[in-house]
Amino acid sequence: MSAQKFFTHPAGVLASAIAATFLWGSAIPVVKKSYEHFGIASGEFGKQMLFAGYRFFLAGLLLWLVFYLWKGIALPKREELLPVIKVGLFQTFLQYVFFYIGLSLSTGVQGSIIAGTTTFFQIIFAHFIYLDDRLSVRKFLGMVIGFTGVVLANMNSGKLDIHFSTGEWLLIVAMIASALGNILAKQASVKVAVGVLTSWQMMMGGAGLALIGISLEGVFPFRFDWVAGLLLLYLSFVSATGFFIWNNVMKYNPVGKVSMYLFLVPVFGVLLSTILLNETLQGMVLVSLCLVAAGIIIVNREKQA
Repeated sequence: MSAQKFFTHPAGVLASAIAATFLWGSAIPVVKKSYEHFGIASGEFGKQMLFAGYRFFLAGLLLWLVFYLWKGIALPKREELLPVIKVGLFQTFLQYVFFYIGLSLSTGVQGSIIAGTTTFFQIIFAHFIYLDDRLSVRKFLGMVIGFTGVVLANMNSGKLDIHFSTGEWLLIVAMIASALGNILAKQASVKVAVGVLTSWQMMMGGAGLALIGISLEGVFPFRFDWVAGLLLLYLSFVSATGFFIWNNVMKYNPVGKVSMYLFLVPVFGVLLSTILLNETLQGMVLVSLCLVAAGIIIVNREKQA
């Protein structure tokens, strides 16, 4: 089966989207564990940028190596360089500069909820960019139901306190950058192989993040051992695999049809946090999963023009 047939088949889209969102959701508790193990405090922006930079550069390097051994392609072509830089700027560099700083100034609950807004921005951007991917009443209803599920997943004892401080606004900017990065990746993937696009955009974005960290903290201010190495390697695997899968899903499908799956990222994050961080699982999470699933079904039942 060709890549296009797999990533356009309903079962292939479902499996791929769930795999990518599960990996990204697992990164939430693993990043928390990594911060603890590496000795990175919440206000140490330089160390956060450096950690993120090393993570994404390593992810891109690993994916490039696999793709090079498989396809023998080492570098983007000259005409492919600008699209790759644009994707790296938004999908990795800007998204994670604002995300890591914003998250350190916000709570985990608010950060998880705001992370779900990527879906809204992505579908709205697609409405204005693609004539065949307009926002409809059915699609809007699915978005509202899915986002309601994300909010419920993050409610603590039935209470939800959301206010917009500097941290929350930075997180929103991060989600806008993420949505734009995904749109740019879809456009770039028409001419650039997804493996080349994903690996090089992560290496470029990761290098930018690392340079910020190095300028503030030096080359390697962390406590490092084999556990730290495994944590960094896993997070790099998550980034490389998640972005590679998702960029393929985006390449072959309408943006509005697959964006709903991004609501699963914070839900998986909550579920996995209860397992890996021994956090309390609220009963509302099960309700939220049903609502997210319902929203995905509604969007994917959209009638084609």
